[in-house]
Formats: sequence, structure tokens, C-alpha cells
Amino acid sequence: MNQYLLSVYDGGGGTSATPEDMHAFMGRVIALEEEMDAAGAFVFGGALHGSDASTVVRGGTGLDKVTTDGPFVEAKEHVGGFYVINAEDLDAALAWAEKVVEAIDHDIEVRPFRATGRVQAGH
Repeated sequence: MNQYLLSVYDGGGGTSATPEDMHAFMGRVIALEEEMDAAGAFVFGGALHGSDASTVVRGGTGLDKVTTDGPFVEAKEHVGGFYVINAEDLDAALAWAEKVVEAIDHDIEVRPFRATGRVQAGH
């Protein structure tokens, strides 16, 4: 089993949803996550605060590091959330990504994890 990162991109449109819309949205998300969990695909997921809440630590050693407020890059879209999933292959990961798109109506980037000494696919 391989692991994939499904990055949820948010355009920061700032449209305010009605309570009914939010309730329907959360219902779709909960149903999707329950389906992922039942299939053994769900590893971890989360929503992020807006990019204006980010802090960037830039290179150097020791006292040379610089910390700044705001996103790493100025962009129209930022990662707004993510899922880490188990999937047999890229096609299976893409099938889950399509379900995420249907549930939340945001673009999804799918990237496989590289196995390292500390992160092993499927664990």
C-alpha cells in the first residue's frame, strides 16, 4: 500500500456560506471521511487556517534565520487542507481525489509520498 497527499487548494474567495450550506458541506465531508475510513484509505486529514495566519522561517544557520508573517509566496491559491491516504496505486488515489472534489468543490493536487527511513508507505 502506498501513501498519497491530497492537497486541497483554496482560492480564498471569501464567500460566506449560509448555515444550511455549511451543514450540507460538513455532511458531505463527514460522509467522505467515513467512506475513506471504512475502505482503509484514511490516514489523516485536516483543514488549515488561512495563509494570512502562516509564519515563514527562512534559511541560514544560528542567528541568521529570519522569521516573517504571511505566506511563503504571494499566490491566488494556497493549501487550505489535506488528506493523507493509503491507496494501491496512483489510479486509486486519483479516484479518492475525485470524490474529495465532489464533496468540497475545490481543486486537489495528488502527490505520492517517498519512502524514507522515518516515513514508510502503509504505516
